[in-house]
Amino acid sequence: MQDYPHHYAVAATSAADSNVTLRSPGLESLESAGPAEFGGPGDLWSPETMLVASVADCFILSFKAIARASKFEWLSLTCDAVGDLDKVGRKTQFTGFKLRVTLEVPEGTREDKAQRLLEKAEKSCLITNSMKADSHLNAKILMREMAV
Repeated sequence: MQDYPHHYAVAATSAADSNVTLRSPGLESLESAGPAEFGGPGDLWSPETMLVASVADCFILSFKAIARASKFEWLSLTCDAVGDLDKVGRKTQFTGFKLRVTLEVPEGTREDKAQRLLEKAEKSCLITNSMKADSHLNAKILMREMAV
């Protein structure tokens, strides 16, 4: 890992009558537009959907790092995230994030340890730790019998 601080660069460009193009060194370009809720086309990633995606992505990456450090065996993890956008006073902002998580683990796994690691991942996510809005975790752990 590199020393802190880390720096992440993105360039956004647009003509008056086109979508926004996002570029970052070493990555494919990404088109963005306003969401349907704000009069956009609703068929491209928007800043709002990218923010909610960042919360879900960060949760899973945090869990992967924590599970690896804990030598915790798991099979799959799904995180469905919903961000609530509302008016607070005169400002529009995200007021909360709900994470519905399903963790699949091998049969015989200690469910209490799995739950603890999921909660630790939620508390460790640098994206949600960088925002005002709270996140709320609702986790489900599935046991799967391993083939012999």
